[in-house]
Amino acid sequence: MSDTGIPADLREALGTAARARRLLVASDYDGCVSPIVSRPEDAIPNPASITALEAAAALSDTEVAVISGRELAVLASLSGLGAPVTLVGSHGSEFDTGFAVEVTDTARALLVRIIGELRDISARFPGSTVETKPASTVLHVRNADPDDAVAALEAARSGPGSWEGVHSTEGKSVLELAVIETSKGHALDTLREQLGCDVVIYLGDDVTDEKAFAHLRPEVGDIGIKVGKGATAAGFRIEDTDDVAAVLDHVATERRAALDA
Repeated sequence: MSDTGIPADLREALGTAARARRLLVASDYDGCVSPIVSRPEDAIPNPASITALEAAAALSDTEVAVISGRELAVLASLSGLGAPVTLVGSHGSEFDTGFAVEVTDTARALLVRIIGELRDISARFPGSTVETKPASTVLHVRNADPDDAVAALEAARSGPGSWEGVHSTEGKSVLELAVIETSKGHALDTLREQLGCDVVIYLGDDVTDEKAFAHLRPEVGDIGIKVGKGATAAGFRIEDTDDVAAVLDHVATERRAALDA
């Protein structure tokens, strides 16, 4: 590994990707742009990553996106990012134009029931909390006793997670239950097509990011970068959010050089 935290083979691949006709650089937020924290509302971004994302977004023929499980409005508030960086919330289903899939009145009524069930579960297991979003709700167990965390997640899976019309997404110490189908992979496909990008670079750290990695096309030069440990479909791996900042800065630098050549 290099002294910047970027493996040599990844540096080479990023250099090649930087010469694409139109490039999309995309990343998850929590665990990538921002370190994982005990309280979701305290997830402050790494300033170096923000600087690199904005620098890349200012370049011609270069698109930048942050695709997060968070509600779009919360993502914008926490990150401080906005145009020309594209923000996509709710695991790839919430764009600035609205949800990719319509949230019907029936779905909203189902969401109210799910939230009630998760709050009942949370009340039984100290340290667990419930987060609500426009089309989903999340059970957080990071601050619960380990045994309570396992029991709370299982209660949510076997309870509202098993209901018809409910879409479950597992993450690190979280279970999200949505009333519409979500996919960071489909979001990447949409951005690639709408923005006319030839090559995509995507960084992610969680189970939900595997859907994005699965939609990448290594045969055209796409690059998937897993942040941290765990099985992954990504072709490359880095260690932590400081490495994410180094990768994003390297991409911005290489892209600028390629455009100036």
